[in-house]
Amino acid sequence: MIEKLKSHLKSSGCDGWEIQETASVCWEFYFIRHKLDQHRVVREKNYDVKLYKSTDGGKYLGCASCRISPTANDEEIEKQIRDLVFQASLVKNPAYSLVSKKTDRPGKLDEVDVESICRDYINGILGVNETEGELINSFEIFAKEIERYTLNSNGVEYRCRYPSSTIELVINARNGSEEIELYRLLKSGTCDRKRLTSDIEKLMGYGRDRLKAIPTPRIKTGDVVFSTSDAAKIYSYFLNKMSAGSVYRKISDWKIGEPVCTGEGDKITLKAVSRLENSSMDFEVDEEGSEIFDRFIIRNGVAENYWGSRQFSQYVGLDRSSIVHNAVFEGGQKDKADVRTGDFLEVVEFSSFQVDFLSGEIAGEIRLGYLHKDGEVSVVTGGSVSGSMTDAAGTMEFSRETVQYDTMVIPEVTKLKALRISGAE
Repeated sequence: MIEKLKSHLKSSGCDGWEIQETASVCWEFYFIRHKLDQHRVVREKNYDVKLYKSTDGGKYLGCASCRISPTANDEEIEKQIRDLVFQASLVKNPAYSLVSKKTDRPGKLDEVDVESICRDYINGILGVNETEGELINSFEIFAKEIERYTLNSNGVEYRCRYPSSTIELVINARNGSEEIELYRLLKSGTCDRKRLTSDIEKLMGYGRDRLKAIPTPRIKTGDVVFSTSDAAKIYSYFLNKMSAGSVYRKISDWKIGEPVCTGEGDKITLKAVSRLENSSMDFEVDEEGSEIFDRFIIRNGVAENYWGSRQFSQYVGLDRSSIVHNAVFEGGQKDKADVRTGDFLEVVEFSSFQVDFLSGEIAGEIRLGYLHKDGEVSVVTGGSVSGSMTDAAGTMEFSRETVQYDTMVIPEVTKLKALRISGAE
């Protein structure tokens, strides 16, 4: 199929192309309570094609992409590629070049033991201690072995194989006639069984507390602590602000060599890494064929490197760059216990939580929180949290302890100060 695609692309009149072949084997398990309801193995192979067409004497370079079925015949492939050439000719992006340097890194082709990954998930989940009040309602396991082959018209080629797994889990908590559900979507490379068990037991505790929660009082403004996966959205704000695409489009005004925020809070240090153990995207070459190399994006609060695709990286003057999939944020100066001091609201369950990196606006509806006030702790629900990262980033505090959420390592506990807290009373 690869040779067939290359033949059609070469005769299409395009000025460059990229092909990505992705083959996956996914083991799927569906459990209701502790009983296996269904299981299957799904094999897929996809071909993603992107081609480029220059116009106005090479002043502009347009691109268009599509997915081509592995069963497509010559006539179907020719039509799809012809349509792509037409679409690309209408795009007037300033010209840029595709990756031309071949990587000297050997492809990451370690065997992926999908069966072992699934066994760890099943045994880990079924081994959780349940009670009459808190139990596992259902769970689904999707464990994949993914093999990706990337090549382009400049002779760049790279092949890698890596694991990617997803767990969907529903917990029931009940107290007499009252019952609630808590849902988790967990994504990683393989199964960290100890972490999995800890996360589920913690979630059961949240369910138990949710049943006795009182309405969140009217607070107006206060400090808010984040200690669950929602915190990753806070740190994604810094990563997205440093993308070449954001800078070129004037979405971000952050400049290399300048502080990303001012204030007395902890300083962000963000590093892009080529490899991150147990990430669901653990590979060393991005989708365009660029080598992913370790570098600081932000160091001690100062912008150091932009990152991004070939197109936008060249637009902002970068000779070498890549798309960032795995990011590590260093911890702060305090232990997590010291971050959790004073009066604050720690929200562990949101109905929804968003950090808009375009505007910096923060918004989340409180489903479960712990209000610390005058040395007393109340379990609360309802109301919302809102604010702006533009204001909060300069005073934020975060723990020296870190935790990994799939492709990101972030401080385990984060405090944003003076957010707006609307009560439910």
